[in-house]
Amino acid sequence: MQPELIADCVHCGFCLPTCPTYSLWHEEMDSPRGRIYLMQGLVDGSISLNDTVVEHFDRCLGCMACVTACPSGVQYDRLIEQTRDHVERRQRRGGVDRLVRAGVFAVLPHRRRLRAAMRLRRLPAPGPLRPLKQIAPPWSSPEWPEEHLPGDGPSVALVAGCVASVVFGDVNAATARVLHAEGYDVHVPRLQECCGALHAHAGRLDEGVARARALERALDGHDYIVTNAAGCGSHLKDHGVANVVDVSELLVEPRTERQPLPLRVAFQDSCHLRHAQRLTAAPRGMLDAIPELERLEPAEQEICCGSAGIYNIVQSRAAAELGDRKAANVLAVEPDAYASGNPGCLVQVTAALRRAGRPRPAFHPIELVDASIRGVGVDELLAAARR
Repeated sequence: MQPELIADCVHCGFCLPTCPTYSLWHEEMDSPRGRIYLMQGLVDGSISLNDTVVEHFDRCLGCMACVTACPSGVQYDRLIEQTRDHVERRQRRGGVDRLVRAGVFAVLPHRRRLRAAMRLRRLPAPGPLRPLKQIAPPWSSPEWPEEHLPGDGPSVALVAGCVASVVFGDVNAATARVLHAEGYDVHVPRLQECCGALHAHAGRLDEGVARARALERALDGHDYIVTNAAGCGSHLKDHGVANVVDVSELLVEPRTERQPLPLRVAFQDSCHLRHAQRLTAAPRGMLDAIPELERLEPAEQEICCGSAGIYNIVQSRAAAELGDRKAANVLAVEPDAYASGNPGCLVQVTAALRRAGRPRPAFHPIELVDASIRGVGVDELLAAARR
């Protein structure tokens, strides 16, 4: 932990209204300001690292809403990443927690293992693994786009992702089609692995950075590295991988004609687009370019849905409460469909909508752009949608 980053915090409290865990419990130590007090105590030796202190750090979603709200420019994203790395190096977790975390990282970043695990999702799950079963989507989509869609424009390499390539392969395929239609020379190399975002977010910083570097090497030689998963894009940008862009950044000025898509779509900001990458206009512009699509804005866009990497597995109760809150805000605008630019958000909120008994067709925004370009009818689109 860097003391100079801790010292930037003046403890003004502007972060409190936007912090999901503070809004849940109204406990100072479950706010960014409170956690920074704990970090300072660990640095100066006035606080020892113990299970209680670790719990307050574990409860943080890492959503970065506090970074957007902070008038002093506190780099809380750096601080919580460094602190979690410190915790994982210095504190021995309980046996069940270790087992769950080891299981998650033995499966999620590995496509073949995840595909096998998805086939078992209907079986009963033991207590510690019950959160995985509760959020496991009822769909899978291991579709892999064509490895090369030639075009005359800039060359782009698409990050296929680990979870995304198994659960949201259709999103990758739609992304490749849209970029190709817009004139880009699209490449989707098969020899690419997990970017390491899940690892860095959970305190396995060295592995997270090493995976980012490996992916950078695998996708080298292109004008852009394109992501359609906000968490992956944020991680790669944050750790200096060059020329990384969210797909929405390449679609600010559409070149290809869009066909009407008369839908009321509740659009949810992903935290890692809104707060970490500071992208709000581009994803909205991508949707607004679709004729007859009405973009709806649910309340509390700044509040995380509770997905947050592996948070909805290791902090399942808080995650479920935040997911239910987000689902209620989505339903309040009475949409025909729901959309978000991050796979984790789509999994989390669709699960909450199913719990509420009111599932809605759920899309990544790029899928709606793809449907508009291809002239897919609304009825056909909704009938095939995930829920």
